[in-house]
Amino acid sequence: METSLVATGVEAEYRIPPEFEPDISNIVTEDNEPVDNIFSERQQRLLAQTLHSSWKSPQPFVALANVGLFYGLRKPPLVPDMLLSLGVEPNKGIADLNLSEKRNRSYFVWEYGKPPDLVVEIVSNLKGGELDDKLLLYADIGIDFYVVFDPFQEYGMPTLRAFALVSGEYLPLPEAQFKRLGLELRLWRGTFEGFEDEWIRWFTTDGLMLPSAEELDTALEETQKLREIAEMVAAQERDRANAERDRANKERDRAEALAQKLRELGIHPEHLE
Repeated sequence: METSLVATGVEAEYRIPPEFEPDISNIVTEDNEPVDNIFSERQQRLLAQTLHSSWKSPQPFVALANVGLFYGLRKPPLVPDMLLSLGVEPNKGIADLNLSEKRNRSYFVWEYGKPPDLVVEIVSNLKGGELDDKLLLYADIGIDFYVVFDPFQEYGMPTLRAFALVSGEYLPLPEAQFKRLGLELRLWRGTFEGFEDEWIRWFTTDGLMLPSAEELDTALEETQKLREIAEMVAAQERDRANAERDRANKERDRAEALAQKLRELGIHPEHLE
């Protein structure tokens, strides 16, 4: 039995009844084209990975990097560098989802029941049309939020631009904040997988940065080291306390032995000044 992706609590207008599902056998879902550069590849994974590894979303979601977005049966797909869609999930859980089936290998709007909530494009050169053709097309598809990250400043400043869909058109946002999603994007300089650069990172609306899997592992290792240090210090303190107790016991035993000898000599130590 095939397992497909279903929408939960989303617009029914995008859903197609099973009996009318289109034939997608001839659709090309992978063209084997490489991504533009190593930075873009890592940035894509950083965005998707952090959501899956550390975001406590109140809704099920999918976050995909460099995956085809099919919005019309006879229309060529877009391949956003990263997309996020809330309120969707595999109908039996990801463990039972057969990713070898073509219907599950890309983001088909009619399968998920809705367009993504947000897409991110990373500018490598001006041929991509991120601020013209793609901007208009994503608006036509009905994607609520559109983010353009221009790390090499092909379009000039600013490096990070965000747009919200209003009455079918994208309006620029003063900051890349998406309150409906409970997320925002910020520029962040740091190291990811050994590469030090300026990246865009997910933050919660409370201002907390979502850690990557690598950062979570590092934090876990540091926590374990601190725990080991604390246990070592506690053990040393116990040893010191035990040694002090042993010394005090020996002193008491020696004093009692001396007092006993004095008594045997007829000297009562309790009468000594």
